[in-house]
Amino acid sequence: MVLAERARAARLEHILKLINRSTFGKRSEKLPVDQLALTLEDQNVALGEADGLQDKAAEEAGRYGLRPRRRRAPDAERASLPAHLPRFETVIEPKNLECACGGTLHKIGEDRSERLDIIPAQHRVMVTIRPRYACRCCSDGVRQASAPAHVVPGGLPTEALIADVLINKYCDHLPLYRQSKIFARQGIEISRATMANWVGRGIAALMPITDRMRADALARARLFVDETTVKVLAPGTGKTKTGYMWVIVCDDRAHGGVDPPLALYTYMPGRGKMWAKQLLGSYQGILQVDAWQAYDQFGKDDGADTGVTKSYCWAHLRRGFVDAGSDAPVAQDALQRIAEIYGIEKEIRGRTAEERLAVRQERTRPLVDKLHAWFAATAPRMMAGSATSDAMKYALKRWAGFTRFLDDGRIEIDNNTAERAIRPVTLQRKNALFTGHQLGAENWAAISSLVETCKMLDINPYAYLCDVLTRIITRADTDPIDDLLPYCWTDANAAQTSFELSSIASAA
Repeated sequence: MVLAERARAARLEHILKLINRSTFGKRSEKLPVDQLALTLEDQNVALGEADGLQDKAAEEAGRYGLRPRRRRAPDAERASLPAHLPRFETVIEPKNLECACGGTLHKIGEDRSERLDIIPAQHRVMVTIRPRYACRCCSDGVRQASAPAHVVPGGLPTEALIADVLINKYCDHLPLYRQSKIFARQGIEISRATMANWVGRGIAALMPITDRMRADALARARLFVDETTVKVLAPGTGKTKTGYMWVIVCDDRAHGGVDPPLALYTYMPGRGKMWAKQLLGSYQGILQVDAWQAYDQFGKDDGADTGVTKSYCWAHLRRGFVDAGSDAPVAQDALQRIAEIYGIEKEIRGRTAEERLAVRQERTRPLVDKLHAWFAATAPRMMAGSATSDAMKYALKRWAGFTRFLDDGRIEIDNNTAERAIRPVTLQRKNALFTGHQLGAENWAAISSLVETCKMLDINPYAYLCDVLTRIITRADTDPIDDLLPYCWTDANAAQTSFELSSIASAA
């Protein structure tokens, strides 16, 4: 009875520590020795203020003939300004070019400095004129060019404006009511409902692309899969319900793969087996997931050949020991052992799959085997129900899935690739709080797939959406869209944009 009470007290104390850590503590799961000293933004602001005051004091000293403080070297950022930005040169000449001896001063050199400037966003009105023509000699009718196709027929926005609203909402996480206020500051009154209609029409036009991306993703040899909660307004109740944003990520760059990366988001009302089956269907290949039971239906943990190879996430395994707290010596020992394995993974990231496999067999497998033996020997001696005990049992029960990466150089040690893709969803969730209905969540998933895939490909999401919206609206449902996929896309306006920038620079 006494032991049971102690175990219950220890469990309650652990829960309290978890609550305090999640509320007030650090979120990173890295070991303290790996932590970098993070400088707070407010501290940088204060340092900048101090620098400004010192510069002002130095200028005042120079006016009175005192020796001014030596100025600091220009910021490093000045030397790294992008070459494609137009340059506007201002020449500052001395007030007098006559030498004291009576001669004329001649230029012997110059000092050049570059500073980054900005022209605030300006809205403009695009006027389309379609003249009507008729013959004076007959009444054969009137001839006029057809009106161009638009995402919003007869509406105010150009495709560029719709792309801008989409990027502001889903990439920069700026809700529509804030965008409406930004328009109002320029004297443009556009309601949030009107912009919501633009967003919906834009996403409807882009939906064939995301559907094609889904088919492409499920044909890949390996998928990272994860999910997170989102709040959706329940119709007729005035309350929200919890749905789930699932993400599929394809990214083979860590082992030198040639397939382009992509991220695909899908909203579903739940995270159970039926929803995982609906998401992945009859997928055949490598699944990198956490050990959530919804994935049990895919593949076998005993290694039986079912067409699906399932690899579990070591970050989730490590998280259990992190939750045990810094005052649990056994948990800290486990974290140190896992850190050694992660250290090797860091060394071989970016190498070919064959090289990674060879290093894992030679260096990582002995460490993993020792860790398994230590878990098996230590777990029975741990207090039942403790966080450390639960973490060890979690690992031992699924050990085959955790060691799958040792036999295939393509497999990553964890599912962090998918977890990183979840972060934009959490940012949007903080700004929007909830979506108005399920269709809104599905639209969110569709546009996020395009935006985040562009980010992975180092493509400007605005340039992509602006160009693709203009092109896809002119195509029929049966027309090919291969050239509009993010990983096949080339900017049709790149040459024109470059010409306009060079013309501006020349005129200046």
